[in-house]
This record gives sequence, structure tokens and C-alpha cells, in this order.
Amino acid sequence: MTGIKKAILIGCIGAAVAGFSLVQSTANTSGVPSQSAAVKQGTKVTLPDFKVKDANGKIVNIKDFKGKMVFVNLWATWCGPCRREMPSIESLYKKLEGKNVSFVMLSLDDDFTKALNYNKSAKFTFPMYYPAANLPQLFNVDGIPATFIFNKKGELVKNIQGSINYDTEEFLNLLSGN
Repeated sequence: MTGIKKAILIGCIGAAVAGFSLVQSTANTSGVPSQSAAVKQGTKVTLPDFKVKDANGKIVNIKDFKGKMVFVNLWATWCGPCRREMPSIESLYKKLEGKNVSFVMLSLDDDFTKALNYNKSAKFTFPMYYPAANLPQLFNVDGIPATFIFNKKGELVKNIQGSINYDTEEFLNLLSGN
């Protein structure tokens, strides 16, 4: 084995061990979705500069939603847990419609048409989006569904990995500023 190959192999093993350690330190064995380590530790994470395409083909930057509460949900039609939580998101969306909240239902399907058709057949009214660029680091998650909630200053205040019921007083109060 050459010196370069050995260095690459050692680097890969080191990265794998470091990644495993990170996963272990933030692992959630309770079955309850967890928040990211950044949110728990109080590290300020802000709305990324990230362009998405809406159902009409218009490109918008989610950073432009700053000034409102922003609810970003990463999902896909092939994801059972994603589909199970969507009715609760729809209910929350309807309760907050017209308020100072932006919902970004970000489809990770390989074809946006699948997401739009699913949305229509399920009679969901929340806005659907599709990445118009590579996902920012913040949204590179290990699994979906994943939800990111940003305050009006654009700061991440809650990150949930996994499927939960969003139609609760907790989320209604968080997103309405109560």
C-alpha cells in the first residue's frame, strides 16, 4: 500500500469513527424525535441562503422569509412517516393561515410532480417547494421527515428529526408568537 493510499484509508477510518461518535452522542433511543445539538447548545443557526421552486415554478430564496416565523419540513412521497405527519401539519397551517408564518414543505422527491400530485390528491393547502439548488449543510439530514423552525430574526429555534403530531398548542403558540 502506498503512503497516499494509507493516508486516505486512515483519514476515512478517522472520519467514520468521528461520525459514529457524533451520531452516538446525539442518538435518540427514546423513540421521541430529538432536537439538533446546535439548538440544544444554544448555537445560533440562521435561515440558510437557499433557493427553492414553488408549485408555479417561481424561484424564491427561503432567506427572504426572514421577518416571519418559518416552518421548514423536509419530506418525500415515498416516506411513510412523512405522509403520516402531514395531516397534522395541514391542520396547523390552516390555524395559522394569514398569520406572520411561512410554511416551506420541501419535497425531496426525485420529481417535483410526484409531490404536487400527492399534495393535490391529499387535498393539502400548504405551499409546496422543491430545491432549486443543492441543499444547504443545515438541511443535509440523516433521515426524513425533518423539521426546522426559525423565529422572525431568522434564527433556528427548533429542529425535529422524525415524525410527530404538529397539531398541538405547543406548535400553535410557538409559531404564533404566544
